[in-house]
Amino acid sequence: MTVLSILLGIIGIAFTLFLAWLASSNRKLAFKNWKNILVLLAIQLIFAFLLLSTGVGQSVIGALASGFNVLLGFAAEGVAFVMGDLTTLEDGAPADVFFFNVLLPIIVISALIGILQFTKILPLVIRGMGILLTKVTGMGYLESYNGAASMILGQSEVFISLKNQLPKLTTHRLYTLSAQSMGSVSLSIVGAYMTMLEPQYVVAAIVLNLFGAYVIVHVINPYILTEEEEAATDIGGSPDDGKSFFQILGDYIMDGAKVAMTVAAMLIGYIALIAILNQAFLLIPGISITFQDVLGYIFMPIAFLIGIPWSEAQQAGALMATKLITNEFVAMLDYQAIADQFSEKSQAMISVFLVSFANFSSIGIIAGSVKGLHNESGDKVAKFGLKLVYGASLVSLLTATIVGFFA
Repeated sequence: MTVLSILLGIIGIAFTLFLAWLASSNRKLAFKNWKNILVLLAIQLIFAFLLLSTGVGQSVIGALASGFNVLLGFAAEGVAFVMGDLTTLEDGAPADVFFFNVLLPIIVISALIGILQFTKILPLVIRGMGILLTKVTGMGYLESYNGAASMILGQSEVFISLKNQLPKLTTHRLYTLSAQSMGSVSLSIVGAYMTMLEPQYVVAAIVLNLFGAYVIVHVINPYILTEEEEAATDIGGSPDDGKSFFQILGDYIMDGAKVAMTVAAMLIGYIALIAILNQAFLLIPGISITFQDVLGYIFMPIAFLIGIPWSEAQQAGALMATKLITNEFVAMLDYQAIADQFSEKSQAMISVFLVSFANFSSIGIIAGSVKGLHNESGDKVAKFGLKLVYGASLVSLLTATIVGFFA
């Protein structure tokens, strides 16, 4: 860590918090819990240091990556059985097919999550993390529980565990829960990310996003809980209660398949549309830049202000914008093609920025999921949808800035 990286990091944090303050629902209360904000920022710095700059952290990440590689190997056996010769080339080498190697393994990991749910291990871990988080977040147990649950269950599944709470939630609390879910990732998709990005950055992003969401929400959506609201924190039973082992296993396998097919469909649609827009820009007389180039120039100042070198800020900004208007997988695929053109610091910052569900398509996913459980709450989510993406994107900006201290 150099003096320059420290200075750039401080500027990046201040810039991100300023952007959150600009959109705050109550600017007078935005920094009321400044002590909690400082503690959360300190925790992010500590975890970033441990995960990226210590032997212990690297060993933990290596073990996690090895574990996911083993799971992906087992998943490959199931894929090969169903897809047959499509998974191998003529010389017997595995075919480099994104759908087979990255998306279909999500089904296997989702099945394992179902087993952990049935054995009550996962609910116990989530509730325990929620209790610990209440000590440092400055928020109620419901918000603390949801932060932990979102990190594991995913942005739509987490609301199923809160279905009894939804009718009681104020708009402020609903925004917090939604921002946490959009700024996180689900455990079932982590293996897919690790095939596209360095595992250390995937793990770092998951952990830092958890705490970063509380920082941003404190500023952009400050509120004071009443005693009645705080008391109404009974999460209730799990939606899987009463189901047999094979019912739960079947449900999670099908959920994994839906995620894989949804991501595949989104990739086909978004990549094709971006190609159309890029070509359309090139057809304009006197224009020699693409749609993504334009997005890069728009986001260039933001990338620079969080610490990415100016010479790399345009390309970094294009990736950030691509993730925002499409999804993280599209941006990750684009990033893989040009990753070597970035410095090590920029690679780290871009990678962690890409690891979250913060994009426009997630508005519909979250609003639809909530609406299916409670109609009025779903309408509320739809109304603050743009602010939701804005806040969740700031979480990713903050995570990238924190990682820049140590990259």
